[in-house]
Amino acid sequence: ALWLAAAVEVHTAKEVVAVNGTNQRLKCTFSSSSPVSQQLSVSWNFQPEDLSAHEPVFYYLKEPYKPPSGRFKERVTWDGNIERNDVSIIIWNLQPSDNGTFTCQVTNWPDVYGTIGEVRLRVVQKVNFSEIHFLAVAIGSASVLMIIVVTAVIICRQRHRRARDKRLEVADTEW
Repeated sequence: ALWLAAAVEVHTAKEVVAVNGTNQRLKCTFSSSSPVSQQLSVSWNFQPEDLSAHEPVFYYLKEPYKPPSGRFKERVTWDGNIERNDVSIIIWNLQPSDNGTFTCQVTNWPDVYGTIGEVRLRVVQKVNFSEIHFLAVAIGSASVLMIIVVTAVIICRQRHRRARDKRLEVADTEW
């Protein structure tokens, strides 16, 4: 989703689906009307699906700060690059209790106003057949077809070459 703001614009995916027990990168990028300052700060927060209180997830000001407590302690890593306007994080070992909305807020002095990017995370038990398996079957089928075509071309060239060599040998014998 793209949230328009007078100063800082924050860009995030609207929804992310991940498999239980895996790691997921929550991408958040921004653009600002001012150059990136030393006072740039980033706040990641979490709103569970049951709409209980917001929980802090991650904070950045000159360097990343992991949460000292809470459900994301030891489960979140900075994966951003301020020079590229990327303030993404990785959540490790996803669990169904991580279903909810993550917010990414960027403040870049003097651009202190801006909007908040939102990413809805859905943790599922397994990937749908129609998603991953369809892709694997399509790639596998294309690979097998390519091998068959290459093999057929090689065989045809060899037969043509043998036939040509035989014709030349017969022509030489007749002379």
